[in-house]
Amino acid sequence: MRTISVGELRQNPTRMLEDIAAGEVYVLTRHNHEVARIVPSASSTSLIPPARSGPARTSGLPRVDLPDGMSMDEFLDDLSGDR
Repeated sequence: MRTISVGELRQNPTRMLEDIAAGEVYVLTRHNHEVARIVPSASSTSLIPPARSGPARTSGLPRVDLPDGMSMDEFLDDLSGDR
C-alpha cells in the first residue's frame, strides 16, 4: 500500500493510475490526514456465492396477477412509486 498526497497526485496522476491498474492500493492524504483509499476496481467488487445451487424455488411465493391492460413494467413502476 502506497501513500500519496493530493499535491503529488496532481503532479503525476497517470503513474498512480498505472499502479492501481497493476493491483496497487493507494492511500490519499490531505494535510497528512487520510481522506481516501483508492483500490483496483477488480478487488473492490466481489460476488456473494448463492446459499444453494440449482433452480430458484418460487412455489412458496404468492401469485400476483396483473391488472387488466397493465404491462409488467407499469406494474413494477406502480409498486415502486415511480408514478
